Amino acid sequence: MLLDSVAHVKNSITCHLPRNNCRNFQVRPSASYWMNLYGGLMTALSKNARTAGFLYILSSVFGLVRLIYIPSTLLVSGNAVATTDNIAGHELLFRFGIVSYLLCSALWIFVTLALYRLLKGVDQTLARLMVIITVVITPIFFVNAGNDVAALLFARGTEFLSVLDPAQHEAFVMLFLNLHHQLDLSSGLIWILFHIPFGLLVYKSRFLPRILGVWLMMVGLAYLALSISGLLVPVYERKVWDFAQPVLFGEVAVMLWLAIMGAKEPRMAAGS
Repeated sequence: MLLDSVAHVKNSITCHLPRNNCRNFQVRPSASYWMNLYGGLMTALSKNARTAGFLYILSSVFGLVRLIYIPSTLLVSGNAVATTDNIAGHELLFRFGIVSYLLCSALWIFVTLALYRLLKGVDQTLARLMVIITVVITPIFFVNAGNDVAALLFARGTEFLSVLDPAQHEAFVMLFLNLHHQLDLSSGLIWILFHIPFGLLVYKSRFLPRILGVWLMMVGLAYLALSISGLLVPVYERKVWDFAQPVLFGEVAVMLWLAIMGAKEPRMAAGS
């Protein structure tokens, strides 16, 4: 299709130079032509896929700030004094982590709506299940942000907490940070109910690679394994995380594919 369009442009332009100079004259379509051609070739399906992909990436970037960057930068495992000092000394960074966590949660609503619009034609029941799970899990994230706010209040030592000594402040900081982590682990029991339908929809869609659908279902199982290990046998949580990391990259693969490659039209997929 693209080569036919280019040939049409070349054939539609008549060379008005002398015959002996025509061979040195090359027709080069303008940049606006290529933009218009690309816009025409990118179907509504691909536009929906790219919208979902870009929203997916944006939400994930904000989520990584609190889930990975803040813990690795400010939180010291098993050291309440150092953790409290880090939070108090980098209050703005910790507040940014709270805001990022909330933005990630809010954006996820739009990610789910974009995915619903993309995949509802495949199986509306499964697509609706994704929306229901998002409605259930989003308030949990907003409530969980309150644990970080409480940890910050104890780390700062506000006036109405002056009756507590420093050791008690540090203990409460660790308490609320641990509550945040435990609630994140608990939400993994719900995430599997999102990723299994998501993976099935991608697998059945015929306009997205089936391997991505399988990978998404494995992501759901990885979240389940992390939740069970963290809640039942915390001593193995780190080992399970090390094994789960390569699987969790499935989400990265999906969001990049949606944003860059878009979706393949069903008639093109059937012919390939």
